Amino acid sequence: MQPIQERKVHGVAVFDFDGTSIDGQSGSLFTRYLFRSRIMSPRRLARLTWWGVRYKLHLPYRQDEARELVFGALAGRSAAEVDAIMARFHDEVLAPLYRPSALEEVARCHARGLTVLLVSATFEPIAELAARTMGADGFAATRMERDSQGGYTGRVDGPVVAGAEKYRAVVRWCDERFGPGNWSLDAAYGDHHTDADLLARAKRPFAVCPGKTLVVVARRRGWPILDWDAPAALGRS
Repeated sequence: MQPIQERKVHGVAVFDFDGTSIDGQSGSLFTRYLFRSRIMSPRRLARLTWWGVRYKLHLPYRQDEARELVFGALAGRSAAEVDAIMARFHDEVLAPLYRPSALEEVARCHARGLTVLLVSATFEPIAELAARTMGADGFAATRMERDSQGGYTGRVDGPVVAGAEKYRAVVRWCDERFGPGNWSLDAAYGDHHTDADLLARAKRPFAVCPGKTLVVVARRRGWPILDWDAPAALGRS
């Protein structure tokens, strides 16, 4: 009889981007970048600001709306031009904001044999650059729709990768790469209370520089709280 081979289960570590891997929010920073570059009009900026107010106050809002308002400012440009603008934004604005402790933790996860996945509500071209910068093995982010010629339509293609959708994006990515049942969520890192659903599904959840609401959740559930801004606290786990 042939010996039964034990199935390999791939451990995965998931990193949130905004507020976790970087000290900032890429969405609001990109909006300011477009406005300062005179690509976005004051009227469109005001509409985005109102969206942000509704989000903060938990008033009715639509996740797609903010992304579509941003891409509306880029209407009339080719996909190559839009991607180039996002690449410049990443290199000029986001690159200095990466937390050294986040990059060190990615390296430690790799040393433990884990696959590292970046999951974010940001736009895919930005997430792709972020994953490359961090040394992540892959990314899952918000995709914008393209037409038959490859140009951006300005509409969101599929769900915005935020809140509970982050774990669903992890499942899709891992199932496609490893096959259903062949992976486990070993660790997850997030900063916002909307990341709690993702963190709760990990064997080792970490609240990174968390907001007040996530601090309460983390303390109640016994999740480690990491301060990746403190020079003497490198967030080792």
